[in-house]
Amino acid sequence: MTAEVSAESEQLFRYPQDRQCPYQPSLGYQALGEQGPLHRVALWDGRSIWMVTGHAQARRLLADPRLSADRSRDDFPVVLPRFEAPIFKPIAIIGFDPPVHDVHRRMLAPDFSLKQVREMRPHVEELSRSLVDAMLAKGPPADLIVDYALPIPSMVISELLGVPYDDHEFFEAKTVGLLQARTPEEAEAAGQALWDYLDGLLAVKEREPGGEGVLSRLAGRIDGRDLSRVDLVRIALALLIGGHDTTSQMIALGVVTLLEHPGQLAALRAEPDVLPAAVDELLRMVSVTDVSGVRVATEDIEIDGYEIRAGEGVLVSSSMVNRDPAVYDDPFTFDIHRTSTRNTASGRQHLTFGFGIHQCLGQNLARMELEVAFATLFERIPTLRLAVPAGELPSRSGGTMQGVHRLPVEW
Repeated sequence: MTAEVSAESEQLFRYPQDRQCPYQPSLGYQALGEQGPLHRVALWDGRSIWMVTGHAQARRLLADPRLSADRSRDDFPVVLPRFEAPIFKPIAIIGFDPPVHDVHRRMLAPDFSLKQVREMRPHVEELSRSLVDAMLAKGPPADLIVDYALPIPSMVISELLGVPYDDHEFFEAKTVGLLQARTPEEAEAAGQALWDYLDGLLAVKEREPGGEGVLSRLAGRIDGRDLSRVDLVRIALALLIGGHDTTSQMIALGVVTLLEHPGQLAALRAEPDVLPAAVDELLRMVSVTDVSGVRVATEDIEIDGYEIRAGEGVLVSSSMVNRDPAVYDDPFTFDIHRTSTRNTASGRQHLTFGFGIHQCLGQNLARMELEVAFATLFERIPTLRLAVPAGELPSRSGGTMQGVHRLPVEW
């Protein structure tokens, strides 16, 4: 790092910053968003990166082929120390550019289609009811993450992929170890453990064709060209991690948001048909992923008077682009009726699932799981409440994935 870069970084806003509220961006991000749509911010290693807080600019940049998602590039920005670990370079689906990205996404698209998700819904409803039954039988207090928010997506993604749910404690713990690691070494150790587990699982599926799940189906398509063994392990790793941690934290923080807004929760109970809109408003408000995409420019890009140079990194802040006042009236207010206000499309314009070719493959599944989880929980336990103030919940640190380590509730 040159003295010039170091001196520049000392003058810049530091990324990331911790939230002060589980469902609102940090006060620093809020102040930054008031200053315009693009900002130079300093990362942990002194490198500067463009942080996007404008909704229109984020959509254009995420769809721009001059921005690469390839994390194996030497100039790809490392936004947190753990991302220096080799396990992250690259990440399947989100960390490849075309044509590899397009080939792999087409292979997976049928398993995450709206039709497939609709067929899965009755099973997820049954699962959610059984988990509430167990909570009620045990009695309060409960940790809503352990007892409800985590088992739903963890069981669903296990069945979808063909991963034994009996191993859930292992892969859930290693996922947390990977995504919340403080050092590259910690991340690599957790990631390698997951890699070895999935590699062994795929070896069995290759020897015993005809099994259930996405991984068995794809194991039969390994040809060394469009899909190699390493490719499939990377895909399995990305789907397993992305399929349970993000959704479990979205359920948890969604419950916190609803409980902290009793008027909105009462309106949802009175109007169950508004549930899909309420889920999208929660996705907008919570923005659990916090970052809709990290990219590096392969060419110079001019956008609305800003010049992004080739080799410079770009980070889209979903928590801030989802609060752009040019798109949302009163953007920091939680409003489950937002889709019936001035801009009827605004509820689904959030970028929590990203935008462009890397838009989240599993968004149909995530929406369905969230709808079922909230509907079942608040119907079966109408007196649910937080056991501690929201401000005292043990929250994850700032960065790519927001959430809480525990969610104590009672009724």
